[in-house]
Amino acid sequence: MYLRMLAGAVVAAVGVSGACAQSMPAATPSLPATASWPFLSVNHNALSLSDRFTATHPGRAGKVPKTIVNFTHFDAWRYGTNLLSLDMLKSQRNDPSSPCGNFHAPQGGCPALTEFSGHWRSTLGFNQLFNTRDFSAGPLENVSFEFGGYANTENSFAAPAKRVVVTGVEFTIGLPYKGHLNVSPLYYKEWNHNTFVTPAFAKPGIPSGNTDFNGTWALEFNYAMALGFLPQNVPLTFSGYANFYGPKGTGVGAGAPRTPKTVVEFLSEQKLSLDVGKMAFGTKHAHQFDVWIAYRYWQNKFGLDHTKATCIGAATGSCTEQTLVTGVSLMF
Repeated sequence: MYLRMLAGAVVAAVGVSGACAQSMPAATPSLPATASWPFLSVNHNALSLSDRFTATHPGRAGKVPKTIVNFTHFDAWRYGTNLLSLDMLKSQRNDPSSPCGNFHAPQGGCPALTEFSGHWRSTLGFNQLFNTRDFSAGPLENVSFEFGGYANTENSFAAPAKRVVVTGVEFTIGLPYKGHLNVSPLYYKEWNHNTFVTPAFAKPGIPSGNTDFNGTWALEFNYAMALGFLPQNVPLTFSGYANFYGPKGTGVGAGAPRTPKTVVEFLSEQKLSLDVGKMAFGTKHAHQFDVWIAYRYWQNKFGLDHTKATCIGAATGSCTEQTLVTGVSLMF
């Protein structure tokens, strides 16, 4: 079971960056458990480098290629699992926004942006907590209590400082070839910062620019399955995630009436990974080095309605991101 949790957790990690809890490289469901420390039954890390070719920024015209460096840690212990995913995202060229700079020092011109983000999820399995198998039936392997969070910062004029907490349950469902599907209905709460809700942009505005969104619902799916029906010399894994986040208000109450209300946000990514380590050096080196390609789709980015004024006109399509992603992952 923990092997499937491992695959799901690492997949879930890399869909979170750049969204609210969202950016995940694909691990594979066949990684061996390693008891490198008596407290942990699984202890794995992954370092990934990837490119998103046509990323978008809501309200800004044009597409911005981004390079992402990601570090993911996953462990499993007696009662559950822990996942930590850290991202650095760097725009590959000048951002097409104006003004630029940050909240304290707006600038002319638009230098390439850099974002740092972190995503955390932990689970406590009911089967483990209560020493039972009552939470397993058919393909359902476990039910877990899930909790976690997300944080980011970016050197853009809006100066986002997203802080998110989530809590809920996770259902772990087995798939063929030691695959998994995790389904997580969650409560979601976000705080952030947005220069554009200050008095200069949305009178009377919020002087600090700090936003406090309503609590809302979230539904996260992540999955991974080795394509075991293919020949052994073609070690491919299909993985991905699909996350829904409910409307969360404006984040400013009645303080900035020009601020748009948010709508349901949807983020997904489907990834196909090739196990180069296994192909080149045999089973002993399985999943030590993967190359992969993915398709990322993000509708109503940050909860902004893609049909409304902020996302159309000169910025048409800015609240919908459709991009090819390619990358490599080293696991250790």
